[in-house]
Amino acid sequence: MRGQDLINTKLDDELIVEIFRHLDPMSSRHACSLVCKQWLGLERPSRDAIRIGGSGITDALVRLLARRFMNAQNVGGRRINRPPLAGQSVSEQNGMGASTLSDSGLADVGDGFKRLEKLSLIWCSNITDVGLSSIAEKSKALKSLDIQACPVGDKGLAAVGKYCTQLEDLNLWICKGLTDTGLILLAIGCGRTLKSLGLAACAKITNASLAAVGLYCKSLEKLLVDSEFIHNKGLLAVAKGCPQLKSLRLQCRNLTDGALQAVGKFCQFLELLALYSFQNFTDKSLCAIGKGCKKLKNLTFIDCNFLSDVGLDSIAVGCMELMHLEVNGCQNIGTSRLQSIKVENDALCEIGIGCKDLQSLNLADCSGIGDESICGIARGCKNLKKLHISRCPEVGTKGIITVGQVCRSLTDLTLKSCNRVGDLALISVGQCCPLLHLNVNDCNRIGDAGIIAISRGCPRLSYLDVGGLQV
Repeated sequence: MRGQDLINTKLDDELIVEIFRHLDPMSSRHACSLVCKQWLGLERPSRDAIRIGGSGITDALVRLLARRFMNAQNVGGRRINRPPLAGQSVSEQNGMGASTLSDSGLADVGDGFKRLEKLSLIWCSNITDVGLSSIAEKSKALKSLDIQACPVGDKGLAAVGKYCTQLEDLNLWICKGLTDTGLILLAIGCGRTLKSLGLAACAKITNASLAAVGLYCKSLEKLLVDSEFIHNKGLLAVAKGCPQLKSLRLQCRNLTDGALQAVGKFCQFLELLALYSFQNFTDKSLCAIGKGCKKLKNLTFIDCNFLSDVGLDSIAVGCMELMHLEVNGCQNIGTSRLQSIKVENDALCEIGIGCKDLQSLNLADCSGIGDESICGIARGCKNLKKLHISRCPEVGTKGIITVGQVCRSLTDLTLKSCNRVGDLALISVGQCCPLLHLNVNDCNRIGDAGIIAISRGCPRLSYLDVGGLQV
C-alpha cells in the first residue's frame, strides 16, 4: 500500500547487500541505489571492485572512495593483456593519461580498503617506493599487484616481498627504477605463492632475476617477458625450476633455440605459447615443443621469420590438443605443412591424425598459404569456430567454400584484403554456418550476392564489416 515499506521492513540489510552483489550489469546496482537513502547506503558496501586508475585521480578522491566503498577488494585501473609494442607507450595503449595519485593517497588506500586483495597502479608518476612500501605493509592479504609506468624501485618491491606473502599475480611494466635486486628479494619473500609474473620494458632486469624466479617460484604457472636483456640462461632457469608452467608469452629477441628446447624438455604442462618477433631460433625449437608439450592448446607466432613447414609439422604431430593457432607474418610457412593439421591420411603431409580439436585459426601476412591448406584445415578441423585470414593473397574462393561446407560450427569469420575471395565463398558460408561475426573488409570481389546470402542464411549475425566493398 502507498506509504508502506514492504521490503526494508522484511529483509535484513545483510541480505539486501548480498542481493546487490549479484546484480549485473553495474548499471542495475546504480539504479537500485536511487530507490531510497537506505539502499544508497547499502549499495556501497556491496562493491568489491573500484576503478581509480586514470587521469585526474587525486588523493582527495581516493580518500572519499575509501570511506564510501570500504569492502572493495579490487582497486585500480584497467590492465593491458599484451606486451607493449615498439614505439607505443602504456598510456597510449590504455587510453588514459598520468594519474596525480601520490604516496599519501596510496597510504589512504591501504588505510581505507581493509580487505584489499588486488591493486592496479597504472601511469601513477607520483608513486615512489615510500608509497608502495606503505601499502604493502598495510595490505598483507594482497594477492594481485599490477604496476605499469610507475617510478618505483627495489625498496618498494622488496617491501612487497616482505609483507605480501600471499601474492599470486605480479605485473611489472615500464618500471625503470627496478633492478635485479628488487625482484630477487620479492622472489625470496613471496615466491612460494606466486603463480603469474609479467615483466615488460624493465630495462635493468636481467637473467639474474629469472634465475631467482626459477629458484624460488616453484608454483609459477604464467610468465610474460618482453625484454631485450634476457638471454637463454634466464629462460633456462625458469624452465628447469618452474615445472608447473602453463602459459608462456615471450618477446625477447636474444633468445635462441636452446631456450625453447629447454621449455619443450621441462614444461610438460604448457598450454599456451606466444612468441613475438623472434629472429634467432629455428624449427628445432618447435620440434622440441611438439615432442615435449603434449598439452599445448594455444600457439601464437608473430613475425617469426625463421620458422618453416618443418616446425609446424612437429606441432601438428605432437600437440594433438591444439585449439588455437595464430600465424602472423611468418613468410616461410606455406601450404604443404598447414595441411598437416587435419584428421585424415593425406599423401601431401604423411603425418596422419593431427589437431582435430582446433577451434581457432588466425593467419596474417602469410604469402605462402593458399586454398589447398585452407581446404585441408577445413576437412581436418571440422569443429573450427573462428577463422581469421588477413592479407594472404593466395587464399581464394575455393578454400572458403570448403570451410562453409565442412565447418558447420563456424561463428566468427574474418577475411581482410583477400582479393581472390568472391561471392560464391560467402554463399557457401551463408548456407551452412551460424555466423555471429563477419569481416570482409577490402575484399574487392565480394558484392551484393555474397552479402545477401549472409543476410538470409545467418539471422543471428551481430557484427558485419564491409568496408571498402562495392555493395
